[in-house]
Amino acid sequence: MTGTGNGSESATNFCQASDLIVGIDAGTSVIKAVAFTLRGRQVAAASVPNRYHTGHDGSATQSLSQTWADCSAALRGLTEKVPDLAKRTAALSVTAQGDGTWLVGPDGPVDDAWLWLDARAALTVRRLAAAPQNRARFEATGTGLNTCQQGSQMAHMDAHFPELLNRTEVALHCKDWLYLNLTGVRATDPSEASFTFGNFRDRAYDESVIEALGLTHRRKLLPEIIEGAKVTHPLTPEAAAQTGLLAGTPVSLGYVDMVMTALGAGVYDGAYGDIACSTVGSTGVHLRAVGAGDVHLNAEGTGYVICLPIPGIVTQVQTNMAATLNLDWVLNIAAGIMSDMGTAVSHRDLIAHVENWLAQSQPGQIVYHPYISDAGERGPFVNADARAGFAGLSAGHRYPDLVRAVAEGIGMAMRDCYAAMGPLPSELRLTGGAARSQGLRGILSASLNAPVRVSDRDEAGAAGAAMMAAVAIGAYPDMQSCIAEWVTPLLGPAEPPDAALVSAYDHLFPAFTAARTALPPTWDALSAARVASTKGIQQ
Repeated sequence: MTGTGNGSESATNFCQASDLIVGIDAGTSVIKAVAFTLRGRQVAAASVPNRYHTGHDGSATQSLSQTWADCSAALRGLTEKVPDLAKRTAALSVTAQGDGTWLVGPDGPVDDAWLWLDARAALTVRRLAAAPQNRARFEATGTGLNTCQQGSQMAHMDAHFPELLNRTEVALHCKDWLYLNLTGVRATDPSEASFTFGNFRDRAYDESVIEALGLTHRRKLLPEIIEGAKVTHPLTPEAAAQTGLLAGTPVSLGYVDMVMTALGAGVYDGAYGDIACSTVGSTGVHLRAVGAGDVHLNAEGTGYVICLPIPGIVTQVQTNMAATLNLDWVLNIAAGIMSDMGTAVSHRDLIAHVENWLAQSQPGQIVYHPYISDAGERGPFVNADARAGFAGLSAGHRYPDLVRAVAEGIGMAMRDCYAAMGPLPSELRLTGGAARSQGLRGILSASLNAPVRVSDRDEAGAAGAAMMAAVAIGAYPDMQSCIAEWVTPLLGPAEPPDAALVSAYDHLFPAFTAARTALPPTWDALSAARVASTKGIQQ
């Protein structure tokens, strides 16, 4: 094991004397702390709800100090569940929600973080995307511009809120902010650094990318890049007092949560290219592991290329802004109507009926575009004004048909994303809320015409982070051997797609894409109408 600031001897002593690794996963909804044995068995988990604020201007912000307090609370909660956790912890690692901008000055946070949900940079994204340097930026990063990213947000700040950057010493991401509080070290990891400001081939900053974003004069705000599967830093005494862990415990900086979850769920098992992994929760994240030299960069300039903590291996990624949020929406419509009629029902009650509603409806009858997010869509196209909608409704359709259309829309959006990355995968490994539903798994499997395997791993994101710490402290010689013990044995049997559904969705997909490519003028007009309406109300 190598390290900076920890000393390999002290980290080895932790490994010899302790039998647990703690993975922190600070998501958009929940901050989790999860304890695993050195061989990958989950022991216990504790969580704290995450808190952020949205505004009518498209803002989505989160308090830095509150996020650290909530992370500390989750770790203290874990100490209450696991006897002698402090003494037993060989290392901990942290991952978190990706993108976004967490600015730190000489005295701490400069302002609330701009989250990946923040849409304020839309005009700046359009300006940068139209610039002649943008294609070269895309060729280096493998990542299309969107409002989620730190580069776009910092460029927007530089143009419209320069005082924020003027007061900043370092621009971090969420996990980097937590790592700073845990270790006192200002750093980021190769995954977020390269897809935002660098080159996925050498995992380093690329000056031409920074120039294309118009941020050369802000270059000093970018932190050092460290490899968390090789380098750890010790937990500070101040962080130890707040978390209940021992000062000096080795801390690993994980990669961004998208690839940590995919790593824990089985995106890579020694082979790559044919296997895909999708996290279908509130958002949809669709990944396939490829060699860095085999990346398929689409003509549209969309998607992400995000490094894995494995030499030479990256993930191609397309992400939907909303996945099961669409199901939440259609279920909430029913809940609202029933409440108005005097019958209160919970979201859990309605979720239990989804399988029945799917069984009561015919597949492939209605196109639904699942762009329900107020921030529009980012995969496989970028349009902040994109909005959800149905096409093909008739008087004979009933509520179960709408539920099925929404579920199928999630599957069609997934297929749209994978088609932008090359041939459709031969196997899909699935995690997230959709993995728990047999009906939804069947729709997603048939949408890709690929068998589905689901991992028994409950907390894949925290596990992926913990795996990096396990390699960093020498519990495994490399990530492949860690995957063989932590991931592969937990993959369930392959569930083959239903042939009739495959046929239905092969016919539905062309209608989905034809409508999607025709809708941008409609979205533009609706956006203008909303702006005009808002101005009229304010006047």
